[in-house]
Amino acid sequence: MTLWTMVFLASVVADGAVQWWLDRRQAASVTSHRDHVPERFASVIDLAAHQKAADYTLAKLAYGRYAQWWGVIVLLLWTLGGGLNTLDEWVRQWQLSPLISGTVTMLLFFSLAGLLSMPLEAWKTFGLEARFGFNKSTPGLFLADQFKQWLLLLIIGAPLLLLLLWLMARAGSWWWLYGWAVWTGFSLLMMWAFPNWIAPLFNRFEPLPEGEKRQRIEALLERCGFTCDGLFVMDGSRRSAHGNAYFTGFGNNKRIVFFDTLLEKLTLEEMEAVLAHELGHFHHGHVRQRMIAMSVFSLLGFALLGWLADQSWFYQGLGVEQASDAMALLLFILVLPVLTFWLPPLSHYFSRRHEFEADRYAVRHSSANALMDALVKLYRDNAATLTPDPWYSAWHDSHPPAPVRIAALTE
Repeated sequence: MTLWTMVFLASVVADGAVQWWLDRRQAASVTSHRDHVPERFASVIDLAAHQKAADYTLAKLAYGRYAQWWGVIVLLLWTLGGGLNTLDEWVRQWQLSPLISGTVTMLLFFSLAGLLSMPLEAWKTFGLEARFGFNKSTPGLFLADQFKQWLLLLIIGAPLLLLLLWLMARAGSWWWLYGWAVWTGFSLLMMWAFPNWIAPLFNRFEPLPEGEKRQRIEALLERCGFTCDGLFVMDGSRRSAHGNAYFTGFGNNKRIVFFDTLLEKLTLEEMEAVLAHELGHFHHGHVRQRMIAMSVFSLLGFALLGWLADQSWFYQGLGVEQASDAMALLLFILVLPVLTFWLPPLSHYFSRRHEFEADRYAVRHSSANALMDALVKLYRDNAATLTPDPWYSAWHDSHPPAPVRIAALTE
């Protein structure tokens, strides 16, 4: 066993140990508060809804434990178990050119990885979500979504993989810099194309009907100096009872999208406050900041990959006998999340700061009480726990817990 293998295994164990510790803290916190609603929320959330949120949270924890164990097993089978090496040797027998062979190997890997994760996704959709009344999807729709994702992998992913592998083979020792530029450009292209070309493959988007809701939203946009490509309602109820709203796209191709489930639950004032919060992210440049941060981290990642791709121990320590560009990419994709498992709290710290800033912006342009009422409805209707463990929440949640966020709005 090489030193690199021991470092890899130690990271897997450390990740699992931290998640086990956090899960136990979360379960204890939720269970101990299950039978009484926090005083701040007692007048707006009844005990039955509070207990449903607790049970839903505990069920998600149980699902997460199984998903984590399954992920560890699959990871070890792909690496130290020789899965990647076997796949690579099998494709090499076809005697394709190195570039085509590498692309085919990676496409096969992603396709097999999708098949291996499908049982867990089905369990979550038709077991966990259905048990608590959230699932609205059907087996046919579920399989259709999986097939569309696979087609997108072939249509969009294959050219990208082919280009990256070509750069690795032809662009010399600085290939990683060109690769980073390609990846950054591709990410921006996908952000631009997603609203008009990709999202409609999975959901139906209709313009927000004329009326008081639309007039109220357009007036808010005008007050905030925000322009977009349209206001749309998405048929989120086709798959789930969860409600949400989001912005998508950038530049002149921005869209505001409301789930139909959300519009059914919020009043005009509450919907305006939620939208004002989202506009706060754009006013403070949060989207741009996140894009820059992602670009910097991806640059560091490509630089690290550029160095690792030339190290024989990187392949041998993870069960791959013959080094290749495709194997370097796949091993890096598999190993990076394990080695960086400690980063989420840092990312969530900045994300939470952004949420507080967006809340303050919303209060200046709408009603603080309406925003608090909307948040309480969202927490209640989505069965989000009101009593999370602080450590678990800091590690897993990009948004502040309900009590913290409501307290900040009250102040």
